[in-house]
Amino acid sequence: MTSAHRAAPAEKLQTQVQAFAWTTTAKLIALAVAGYSLWVLVHIDITAERLATGLAQGIKFVSRMFPPDVSKMDILWAGISESLEIAVLATVVGVSISLPLGLLAARNLMPGPVSVAARGVIALARSLHPVIKAILFVKAVGFGPLAGILALSVASVGFIGKLFADAIEEISPKQVEAVRATGASFMNVVIFGVLPQVLARFVGFATYQLDSNLRNSTMVGIVGAGGIGGALFAAFQRFDYDFVFTILATIVVIIVVGELVVNAVRKALDV
Repeated sequence: MTSAHRAAPAEKLQTQVQAFAWTTTAKLIALAVAGYSLWVLVHIDITAERLATGLAQGIKFVSRMFPPDVSKMDILWAGISESLEIAVLATVVGVSISLPLGLLAARNLMPGPVSVAARGVIALARSLHPVIKAILFVKAVGFGPLAGILALSVASVGFIGKLFADAIEEISPKQVEAVRATGASFMNVVIFGVLPQVLARFVGFATYQLDSNLRNSTMVGIVGAGGIGGALFAAFQRFDYDFVFTILATIVVIIVVGELVVNAVRKALDV
């Protein structure tokens, strides 16, 4: 074996080591992040004494949750069913709005000003947390599930609309140009040139948003926007921690079941 052949593995190893070596910029960024994290820990007064006190209070709080209270099942099921209704309807409304809005936001299909305006609407819908949106809609339309549906619908538009637009921008232009070459109208170009390339991804996005809305529908009720969150907040206010545990356990079961259903749908549709 020649010296050149013996040197090749060493050079390869040296290249691999250098590929994972930290640059000066990376070291400075890591140092800045570590320094800022340390400053935050000191600034917000996190101490071992507070953690120890919190742990003791947490153990006491958890102990008051047992045995679970199952005597208020009518309140529980009413709140759970309302949360499911909010999640499903908000997903349907959000996806229905997101599809045309995503088309308008796609820069490979629309003129620049149209796509910029559509992306501005999507960014605005995505800018606030669903609970903040729920507070605003409670002020606008009053307490109840309508505020929750509107809040989660807007949140769905902000998330799904962006994913739809990005997916459309990643399609192959050849199929679109082939449909246009036949003299098809814009809607026919969308139906036969665009949707076949992104439909599977659209279904995947929609099922993910349903899963997300199932979680968020349990939170918006805390601010009066309907769902089981209202019953949970009321139970905390009454110090009914045994009923709090029942509600939390039911929410966990609903979320897990929803996750299984969503995964089954994705598998069935191969998305």
